[in-house]
Amino acid sequence: MPEPTIPTVDLSPFFTDGDEAGRRKAKETISEACANYGFFQVVNHGVPLDLMNQSMELSRTFFKYSDEVKRESSSGPDAPLPAGYNKQPKHSPDKNEYVLMFPPESPYNVLPANPPHFRTTLEEMFKYFVKTGQILEGIISECLGLPPNFLQEYNGDRSWDFLVALRYFPASETENNGITEHEDGNLITIVLQEDIGGLEVCKNGEWIPVIPSEGTLVVNLGDVIQVLSNKKFKSATHKVVRPKGRSRHSHAFFYNLHGDKWVEPLPQFTQEIGMKPRYKGFYLKEYQALRLRNKTHPPSNPEDVIRITNYEI
Repeated sequence: MPEPTIPTVDLSPFFTDGDEAGRRKAKETISEACANYGFFQVVNHGVPLDLMNQSMELSRTFFKYSDEVKRESSSGPDAPLPAGYNKQPKHSPDKNEYVLMFPPESPYNVLPANPPHFRTTLEEMFKYFVKTGQILEGIISECLGLPPNFLQEYNGDRSWDFLVALRYFPASETENNGITEHEDGNLITIVLQEDIGGLEVCKNGEWIPVIPSEGTLVVNLGDVIQVLSNKKFKSATHKVVRPKGRSRHSHAFFYNLHGDKWVEPLPQFTQEIGMKPRYKGFYLKEYQALRLRNKTHPPSNPEDVIRITNYEI
């Protein structure tokens, strides 16, 4: 029996006019993936390969610096999320360090001055990821049976998007080598992973490795899409398995809502079709604060971790 794979979608028909057959095929594949497990991969997505390679190489260089140098790029207390350089607390089960940036014009960014061009490269990556996110948002809106601009009008504020450059520490012989399984709390996440892989997605109780391929980006849906669609589309459960003897690097772009946005099942998936809402509503910033506390103060009982299931009716 062949190994299960994550579907790959060619986005080139969405950058030109006239290829309606290509668009239909892509939307059919994305609809099936989002309904089943919330994960797919994309090629011809508009982000230049040279830029992706350069950003990943500069990220590797930065994370080789001493902790003292890296901490010079740490944010102050006013940012809505801990921008700049951060390292997971020692008691956290997730062993990684990262650089988090908001939109390039954001006052919260504290980006590294070195290595040269790292700051400007991250800013370019951010701009391209936004464009790709907007294309995906329109596709997913249509896949849900909504007008193509519906989610864009619902979600017109881009100020809460953020990009994370990550380094996962090598696994040791004495500790759990995985990043705890979870779902993302946003709309759409776009991931660039290096050739070492490590990302896995859960489908029907089975963990499927997402095999890296040059120029390919990984896309997964977050909790907001699951709630808005009243669980028609799934927020993907996933994890990272850290390799032994080698660090793992990746970039993750979180296409998000403004924190003051109220999130609840849309009427198109509830009263208009005679279905009961499956989730209580919430403000995104309050949900994200609880999720952040999961990381900074992990509960001793895993069942106490805040997830979207806490909002189920």
